[in-house]
Amino acid sequence: MANAQGNDKDPARLLRLATLASVATACLLIGIKLFAYLQTGAVSLLASLMDSLMDAGASLINLIAVRYALTPADKNHRFGHGKAESLAALIQAVLILSTSAFLIHEALHRLLTPVPILAIKPGIVVMLLSMVITTFLVVFQSYVVRQTGSTAIHADSVHYRADLLSNGATLLALLLTSQGIVQADPVFALFIAAYLLVSTREILRQALNELLDRELPKAEQQRITKIALSHPAVRGMHDLRTRQSGRTSIIQLHLEMDNDISLVKAHRIAEDVETAIIEHYPGADIVIHQDPLGVTEVQRWQPDD
Repeated sequence: MANAQGNDKDPARLLRLATLASVATACLLIGIKLFAYLQTGAVSLLASLMDSLMDAGASLINLIAVRYALTPADKNHRFGHGKAESLAALIQAVLILSTSAFLIHEALHRLLTPVPILAIKPGIVVMLLSMVITTFLVVFQSYVVRQTGSTAIHADSVHYRADLLSNGATLLALLLTSQGIVQADPVFALFIAAYLLVSTREILRQALNELLDRELPKAEQQRITKIALSHPAVRGMHDLRTRQSGRTSIIQLHLEMDNDISLVKAHRIAEDVETAIIEHYPGADIVIHQDPLGVTEVQRWQPDD
């Protein structure tokens, strides 16, 4: 069956706005955190600054990847360019791992060789401002992810959630340091690095699942099966295959119908099933093959419980 396209105008606009907002926010945060680090010399602030530098690189990658992913399918990419988002998410995970390793090295060095913090107040003010700016961005990104299901924006949002937490940790480290607990600065930097490492797990899982064409979750497969079998003229279904490419669900299946119906009627039944599936999966790329019942013996597909 032909690829059924939904109206992507609004999702595309949201994706572009989200990537631009992310890049702009990252640049702003880098500027104010660099100022605060030069004023204070706190390694926890350096950790937060490195996190923002990583976010800027990831956001720039997202900006390029999302624009490419939104490019319509062509003769060389018949399934579209959606996997560019997954590739961008994978690159972001590598950036997180690299940044975390650097932060761990710096924090351990500061633990062994303490360095006094030059000033506390500028760092506190900057961290509070950073948290406000980042909160607005995360709220907007969460809305975009709900509307579009974008893997790249989701990965970027994980970065900024980590940034939000690292800002809070940095703020607490500065407050404790101001009370004479000098070890708080490198210790909290280590906590930030550890959180960044943990945050890569979900990004890697989702990106690799899409790049390796993992089937949709069992619940989604069961839902598709139920929709297909709900048509009164469908006698069975087999060979369901699914995967995700960016925001597009790829669904292929075989429908079994009575032997004596016409090809035209079989085609209309398949169209009805396709329309019903698209109602639940807008913009999905669906291929349905019509089989006469009983001509070939098949193992009817059933999702695992």
